[in-house]
Amino acid sequence: MNNAYTSPIPVTKTHIGHALTSEWTKIKSVRSTMWTLGIFLVLVIGIGLLVAAQTEPRDYVDVPFTIPAFFGLVLGQICLITLGVLVTSSEYGTGMIRTTFTASPQRHRVLAAKFLIFFAIAFVFSAVSIFLVGSATESMNSGPEAADIAWTGTVFKGALYVSLLGVLALAAGSMLRHSAGAITAMLGVVLVPAILPAFLMISESTKALGEKMMDYNAPNSLAKIFAIDSETGGNGTSQLWLLIVVTAVAVAGAFALLEKRDV
Repeated sequence: MNNAYTSPIPVTKTHIGHALTSEWTKIKSVRSTMWTLGIFLVLVIGIGLLVAAQTEPRDYVDVPFTIPAFFGLVLGQICLITLGVLVTSSEYGTGMIRTTFTASPQRHRVLAAKFLIFFAIAFVFSAVSIFLVGSATESMNSGPEAADIAWTGTVFKGALYVSLLGVLALAAGSMLRHSAGAITAMLGVVLVPAILPAFLMISESTKALGEKMMDYNAPNSLAKIFAIDSETGGNGTSQLWLLIVVTAVAVAGAFALLEKRDV
């Protein structure tokens, strides 16, 4: 047809890169991202440096220099959990998710982009903050009394652990679609296993369960990764694998529910 209309706007096939660009634009444009990540850095680096200033070279005879970062991460992980929930639940709360799915009907692509962008941001911020604390601690406490223990592995594993907690929170936010409910649920996941063992270990019948819960709760998992108690052994690898499995199941559930439910 000679009179057929031809759009001057170039038409290209959409792909995951477009979804990644969209999610990156959204996550860097909202104030909650800057606030939560800013507080995260203040907690991890600030508390880490305060702890490092109170230590001596002999304190690092058999432990890595990244230990001070652990104390900030115990609190800082709450910031990543909160941000993970808000990345998806805030769009449901405001109704903007309808616009997002109208622009990108491939819902799985949108959710995958959210997971990838959030994980990349969380991992980079976590790794950088742990590395800075480790470097500062090493410079303040280096000497013949301190052992030369490699600590770059704790940077990777510690950052990966708290980032996966944030991804788990994002999956919870996608499934629950309610910010307060998802944040509360995630706080329960982090805090209840840390408190409940004290009651379970009172009875002999539940003592074994309490000991397992004690070993695998979030604070103790981070403690093992950072070798807080080197005498008990373990490097947090089994705890990290458990979190990977739990997060993978939650992510799969988020994708499954996304396709089955209306907006």
